[in-house]
Amino acid sequence: MKRAIVSVINDLSTDQRVHKVCTTLVELGYEVTLVGRWQRKSIPLKPRNYATKRMFLVFEKGPLFYFIFQKRLFWYLLVRKADVLVANDLDTLMPNYLVAKLKRSHLVYDSHELFCEVPELQHHATKKRIWKTIEQWIFPKLRHVFTVNQSIADIYGKEYHTEVNVVRNVPMMSPTETPQTITKRDLGIDDRQSIIVLQGAGINIDRGAEEAVAAMQYVENAILLIIGSGDVIDILKQNVKQLGLENKVRIMGKLPFDELMQYTRLADLGLTLDKDTNINYKYSLPNKLFDYIHAGVPVLSSDLVEIKNILMQYEIGDTIANHSPEHIAEKINQLLNDKTKLAVWKKNTTIAARNLNWEKETERLRQVYKSFL
Repeated sequence: MKRAIVSVINDLSTDQRVHKVCTTLVELGYEVTLVGRWQRKSIPLKPRNYATKRMFLVFEKGPLFYFIFQKRLFWYLLVRKADVLVANDLDTLMPNYLVAKLKRSHLVYDSHELFCEVPELQHHATKKRIWKTIEQWIFPKLRHVFTVNQSIADIYGKEYHTEVNVVRNVPMMSPTETPQTITKRDLGIDDRQSIIVLQGAGINIDRGAEEAVAAMQYVENAILLIIGSGDVIDILKQNVKQLGLENKVRIMGKLPFDELMQYTRLADLGLTLDKDTNINYKYSLPNKLFDYIHAGVPVLSSDLVEIKNILMQYEIGDTIANHSPEHIAEKINQLLNDKTKLAVWKKNTTIAARNLNWEKETERLRQVYKSFL
């Protein structure tokens, strides 16, 4: 049996893309180990059909964290047998590349975003230069590269003259629908109230969460659920308190995927409000969009090209014109009051889900991994 080691820098619990890749490798006949890290706020992992390893690091952020993580991951990969190494994002690529060269293993790179264009690096020239140097050194040498949408694939392909395959981060089709065990009543929400959901593992700066909270001042008869983690969560909690929105906004931590979808399926409207402030967000195609689709939830989105293409193709939602809280609230009120339109969009999500699913999306990915067997 061929062995594959899949590396990611997060804590494994909420990364559905990586989980789906590992599951696909198992289906193809690989013995799989997924390597990530354990954080103080990590939630327990449910049993999976592949091995997992969470590395503990004293530092959880900053230059020392990245240095130690690269070193630990390198030695972990070096002393273990693997026929295929899978690096997820630039912050795992260098150890995987070096070990693949030393051990002549196959290397696959899965880039979930334009890493060097994330907002966190735009005001840190030295950090950005370091990561860009690593990318420019390794990327042109890669033979098997995947990313999450065509816009990002085109940018990487043009810059590095490398073929980049697209596998969008769509959910798996469940063979049987998971029973809905959570109700509005369980949450203390009146049946006449609407639920709006904003979810994500990266609720960060410039992703519209602050404006969504502020908009709830003007939204009628609805509750906003914010589910996930990110660097603006503490700010959101302060904003909720300052604006007196405790009865209209609930901020929940990150949840296991199955539990998260229980809450999402209750929603009448899903938000994805990334701003066009950098090239990475400009071409984003966030996981939450597809989670909303598979949960049967219509979508209100910022006017970004990849997201808008999906909304318009399947007629499952609408976009905002700007990020002013008043405008967002106006759009939300308008949509929640148009029950006929919401019903049509909800019905259309079923059609979209039948086309936008992991089983259909991963033909090229399966071809690549089969070629190593």
